[in-house]
Amino acid sequence: MFFFLDSAKAWQVNFQDPATPIMEGVIDFHNHILFFLIIIACLVGWLLFRVCQLFGSEKLKEPLPNFSHSTLLEVAWTVFPALILVAIAIPSFALLYSLEEVIDPFFTLKVTGAQWYWHYEYSDWLFDNDIEEDLNFDSYLLPEASLNKGQFRLLEVDNRILLPIYTHIRVLVTAQDVLHSWSIPAFGVKIDACPGRLNQVSLFIKRAGTYYGQCQELCGVNHALMPIVVEAVSLADYIEWICAKLALAE
Repeated sequence: MFFFLDSAKAWQVNFQDPATPIMEGVIDFHNHILFFLIIIACLVGWLLFRVCQLFGSEKLKEPLPNFSHSTLLEVAWTVFPALILVAIAIPSFALLYSLEEVIDPFFTLKVTGAQWYWHYEYSDWLFDNDIEEDLNFDSYLLPEASLNKGQFRLLEVDNRILLPIYTHIRVLVTAQDVLHSWSIPAFGVKIDACPGRLNQVSLFIKRAGTYYGQCQELCGVNHALMPIVVEAVSLADYIEWICAKLALAE
């Protein structure tokens, strides 16, 4: 059985497994840039080695003849880096454009950061126009004494977010006191929560699962106690959960 990496693990050096097209694009772009970084590192390392080998104090007994300039060399070290930057810029612009693409969402999730918890509000009930009230709740860190076997310390919350898979979702993020940052690595999402300002990001989750994140902006003494837990389920299960929550609120 294959297990996806949707939370941090000890000595982790790679990305978490992608759950959205955004994160897939980020990983592909990282691998694309890494190709150029390896080539540049090998070239620069080889040049340094050869310079030390050929022109070290033990090898060079007499000063070199005067060397003013080389047109060919100057053209080479200008053109080649420019070509590398172009090769990096094209996929970079494509990824940035896809991140900013606006798609008509199925519903909106409003996220408000506070010291030191998250407040969530579900709105835009496109599947039922008769529903007029919004569903909202606070999400706090679950104390260590309340954890069940298998739950993560400092990552579990009392109220998880439920989101449907294969659904376009708009997330609006703000804060009510100081700067926060709503971040879920498996989604490739890190968006600042600024008081008095709304920031927006789009989500399209491609597989069911439980995803963990944390506040990524230093927001005070309990900054580390603001985890985020998203449970991605099918659309039918999501609608059933919403209806049950609204029934309890009445």
